[in-house]
Amino acid sequence: MNLQLELHKFKQEFWAKLPPEKAAIMQGETQALAKEFQNRRTLRIDDEAPDFVLQNTDGQQISLSERLNQGAVILCFYLGSWCPYCNLELRAYQGLLPKIQALGASVVAISPQRIDASQKTVLNNGLSFDVLSDAGCQIARDYGIVFEIPDPLKLLYTELGHALPDYNGTEDWLLPVPATFIIDRRRHIALAHIDVDYSKRYEPTDAIAILLSLFVAA
Repeated sequence: MNLQLELHKFKQEFWAKLPPEKAAIMQGETQALAKEFQNRRTLRIDDEAPDFVLQNTDGQQISLSERLNQGAVILCFYLGSWCPYCNLELRAYQGLLPKIQALGASVVAISPQRIDASQKTVLNNGLSFDVLSDAGCQIARDYGIVFEIPDPLKLLYTELGHALPDYNGTEDWLLPVPATFIIDRRRHIALAHIDVDYSKRYEPTDAIAILLSLFVAA
């Protein structure tokens, strides 16, 4: 699966159906967020990844440090089950999971959704890796990627059936910017891909080369 091709195809279909005035709101807010993130100090390659403990869809407590004892971790922050771009990304990682695991690595996905919403993400996408719930974006905040949905987008999201309180179980409208980190066993970041444009994601097949270099180095 070529994720970039799938993302492009979906984006073309979605924007063709979206009324121009709504498209203008989404584009304008994405540009504003890009300007804000220009002044942020986000995590970079060789930074130490913040540890965390979060609950997965089976009710288990999953810690980054314990996962790293087994091998490198591909850590994906995604918006939620309501985001089609996120679902495409997660399915792409599922398709590569045997290759990822063969290199001793694992995939962990994090969103601010409630556990039951995360369970739907797992079920609808046929996922067999850990999908964790980060209530209130606490861990995403540690990674420097949290932002608040502005009022014009709140109205638009609600019209589209994506009111965040319905999914996240909180009254805030906080989300993580979609981001992918590859973290080595020493908790150092080997890849930091952060893009405020929710329609753009890191290509999962490119992660294999990074994992291979970490596997050989180990």
